[in-house]
Amino acid sequence: CKVFLDLKFHDIPNTVGAACEAAAKMKIFMLNVHALGGKQMLYQAVQSLHKLAAADKKIKLPLILGVTVLTSMKDQDLAEVGIFNKVEEEVKKLTLLSKACGLDGVVASGQEIEMIRKATGPDFVIVTPGVRPLWAAQGDQKRIVTPKEAIEKGASFIVVGRPITRARDPRQAALKILDEIN
Repeated sequence: CKVFLDLKFHDIPNTVGAACEAAAKMKIFMLNVHALGGKQMLYQAVQSLHKLAAADKKIKLPLILGVTVLTSMKDQDLAEVGIFNKVEEEVKKLTLLSKACGLDGVVASGQEIEMIRKATGPDFVIVTPGVRPLWAAQGDQKRIVTPKEAIEKGASFIVVGRPITRARDPRQAALKILDEIN
């Protein structure tokens, strides 16, 4: 199977670069870093992976994504931590920074997919968390979409956690989600 290492690295550039290298050696498919770590950290994450791949031709580089704004946050939550942009503005700013630093894509709410696609084009990867089927509880997620909406808007991948992991029958829950998408 393909593994998405969803650890959201966020530290000084050297530490994040080393963490990305260690993750790539585990042959993962995709990993993420917090875009709020800034230009130097994002650039170091990408450069560390390229350096590793140049040194070891057997290593296939994982996709590297920038986490924009967590789906549990709205405008007032950003203001509480000193970010006074609206969520959509902040997501766009962090998306463009991620792209400029060479990341493969971003992690962003389904509510921002269309704006991101317009700003970055069709090949930029968008992983969409906070996806909740019609029959699932919202939980602590604030900016949600259904699986079908996420796919229709252009998500490359969706993240559906608790509706599957906490279901009595996870397999049946996953099949129900696939039916909802189709």
